Amino acid sequence: MTNNNTSNSIMRSILDKEKLPGTNFLDWHRNLRIVLMHEKKLYAIEEPQSDLEEEPAANAPKAQRDAYQKRVDDALDAKCLMLATMTSELQKQHEEMNAFDMIEHLKTLYQEQARIERFEVSKALFQAKLAEGSPTWRKLYHNY
Repeated sequence: MTNNNTSNSIMRSILDKEKLPGTNFLDWHRNLRIVLMHEKKLYAIEEPQSDLEEEPAANAPKAQRDAYQKRVDDALDAKCLMLATMTSELQKQHEEMNAFDMIEHLKTLYQEQARIERFEVSKALFQAKLAEGSPTWRKLYHNY
């Protein structure tokens, strides 16, 4: 178990590098997905958590109660990891949400901004002119 905890700790250090202020959403989201994938908890941000609203009855099969508890624990881990790697302003906005709803809300806030940034970078690249005779120009020219 110690090796697993050490491995998880190393993976989580990816998210310690920089908190999410919003402007780095795509990088933060990618790193969050990597960490949760490694911990086998990625589903906590990819699947709605409506099945966690109703706890199985006390007389339900143990396997069903255990599965439910694992989903609850994984969702809480994902939520805490996300909140811990956000700026305090974003933490305050999202602390009452579950992990799935939190990531969906963040996507609506920041993916449009990221899409605009990608468009601007692409536009700048397409507008850049290659100098005739440059090594890159010669390579492109000879490939056609």
